[in-house]
Amino acid sequence: MVFMSKPAPEQFSFIRNSKPTPFFSGIPLIDLSKPDSMHQLVKACEEFGFFKVINHGVPMEFISKLESEAVDFFSLPLSEKEKVGPPSPFGYGNKSIGQNGDVGWVEYLLLNTDQESISQRFSSVFGDNPEKFRCALNDYVSAVKRMACEILEMMADGLKLQQRNVFSKLLMDEQSDSVFRLNHYPPCPEIESLNGQNMIGFGEHTDPQIISVLRSNNTSGLQISLGDGSWISVPPDQNSFFVNVGDSLQVMTNGRFKSVRHRVLTNSMKARVSMIYFGGPPLSEKIAPLPSLMKGKESLYKEFTWFEYKRSAYNSRLADNRLVLFERIAAS
Repeated sequence: MVFMSKPAPEQFSFIRNSKPTPFFSGIPLIDLSKPDSMHQLVKACEEFGFFKVINHGVPMEFISKLESEAVDFFSLPLSEKEKVGPPSPFGYGNKSIGQNGDVGWVEYLLLNTDQESISQRFSSVFGDNPEKFRCALNDYVSAVKRMACEILEMMADGLKLQQRNVFSKLLMDEQSDSVFRLNHYPPCPEIESLNGQNMIGFGEHTDPQIISVLRSNNTSGLQISLGDGSWISVPPDQNSFFVNVGDSLQVMTNGRFKSVRHRVLTNSMKARVSMIYFGGPPLSEKIAPLPSLMKGKESLYKEFTWFEYKRSAYNSRLADNRLVLFERIAAS
């Protein structure tokens, strides 16, 4: 089965590696079954902006059902998949990421969490049974959203905030602007002949929302950037979740939590399938550092609405530092 057309090397970005990046063994591990994990959680958000979650409470049945549906969809002929594309912004995309010229060796489905629109959009592809996909998606997203809210409330506890739901209420709001993404990175044997170069599957970026919750199959490729600018490879784990601090949470904590820069490199032999829930606030929500975290400090950021930041982010390139436009300029 041909998932995508063969890559033309001049279309894509490459990274030259004199030697493979080893897996990083120091990814913070957060056990959600232990209430005192909140302290490790805060430390992980301050140091990495990234951590792995175990004992997460999401049924493996939900995970495997949605992954199976995703694999079935991405196995369809390209002409069938393109019936739900191009993304505007939701739908099927192939190689092009966003509207500003970014490309990667990836195909994807970008979805909002409005079940009705999903059913209507996918009826043409899933024939008589779009409901099966919709139900698998709903079960998975509902469970992951609950977990994301639990994590955000543990963060608030760890930060000693009086209002425990100060972050989670933004995801629970009926107007929450949360999105869901299924990514498929086909194997790319061509990279074996590229003499120590890796092709970019999804270019480096930060996530603009509050929190991102990622689950992938057992194929490597995800890398995160450390504070010194070096890149480390994240060992895959199909039974756990990985969580990113997003730009909005960095702002709300006045820079205390770090929005993590990350990317995906292609794998020459194995397909990678990832499922990401991006927890966002309502479009009208004002994003600014929480007063209770300021303690006499200057605010590093101007106040903005999520709509304003989202518009700015979607008008930028993947690798751009999107927050720089919203930073307060220190008086010289």
